[in-house]
Amino acid sequence: MVSSSHSSTSPVTTTLAADNTSGADMPQDQQEVVLVTGGTGLIGYALQKVVARATEQGDSASSNALSKLTGEKLAKQKWVYLSSKDGNLVDRAACEAIFEKHRPTHVIHLAAKVGGLFANMKYKVEFYRENILLNDNVMECCRIYGVKKLVSCLSTCIFPDKTSYPIDETMVHNGAPHDSNVGYSYAKRMIDVLSKCYNEEYGCNFTSIVPCNIYGPNDNYSLESSHVIPGLIHKCYTAKKEGTPFQIWGSGTPLRQFIYSEDLAELVVWVMMEYHSPESIVLSVDEKDEVTIKDLAYKVAKAMKFEGEVVFDTSKSDGQHKKTASNAKLRKFLPDYEFTKFEDGLQKSCDWFVENFEKARK
Repeated sequence: MVSSSHSSTSPVTTTLAADNTSGADMPQDQQEVVLVTGGTGLIGYALQKVVARATEQGDSASSNALSKLTGEKLAKQKWVYLSSKDGNLVDRAACEAIFEKHRPTHVIHLAAKVGGLFANMKYKVEFYRENILLNDNVMECCRIYGVKKLVSCLSTCIFPDKTSYPIDETMVHNGAPHDSNVGYSYAKRMIDVLSKCYNEEYGCNFTSIVPCNIYGPNDNYSLESSHVIPGLIHKCYTAKKEGTPFQIWGSGTPLRQFIYSEDLAELVVWVMMEYHSPESIVLSVDEKDEVTIKDLAYKVAKAMKFEGEVVFDTSKSDGQHKKTASNAKLRKFLPDYEFTKFEDGLQKSCDWFVENFEKARK
């Protein structure tokens, strides 16, 4: 199943009343429609909040990424946030039906089959095939329906395992990715390849973002398939409730960069509105903000008010040791952007999970 949402049976929309005509035949004064695949997952949930805030206030309440002009533009658009229940994007007919229904002028492609380290190690074929199919379907439908701009979401795991650091946008294809998530990584890399092919052959306006590890409210907290922060939050919650040790798989030595979901959402909107290049762009916190998994585990324990024993199971794999990304390109455009302080974002994420435990994806 494509991981995008589990919360609604119909797409969430933010709109002013208007028709949904799109594509090459759309009149210049016709309302623009922004279709967000994976629109009710971690990033989609944050996008809904950021777009609503910018629309209501005519500006971003927390950063300089969204200008007043951008807020005014957003207020004139219709935003459609798809969930996985609106159709399986792996199925070509279902994907075409979604595009036919909504006739988008812009697409933010977030939907993907995603999982943590151990799920990626176990199901390499499934991660490759499902992501290849859904990405191909979305991009081809964008071409067919004359979408003005497509922004696709990649991942820093696409970068070569054996490389120099920090990694940047020019290094994506300089070697093989880490074997632990090779299926997912190559599928994501192909978005970069195919986007450039569509731009060259058909004159499309396809670009992509490369975020570092993302965290925030409304994540996937499955102990088998989650990413590291939601997985640790769930483990710590259970350990605290049952009075057992908080066990972390691996040595705790790997290094990671983490971006808060609402920060990323603001930057995604900025890319859609203000970034005019077919080349991918890394959306990451600064290199100095990199933390070890061990430090992360203790920060989670503190945020969850866990006072028990913290144990590291070194019999489990660490995965890739580091994938430090440079945000120098982003900083050229937004030199003064202030990212959410990691401890603050982590506290918000932990609080959300505790308050929404019953309905959280797990």
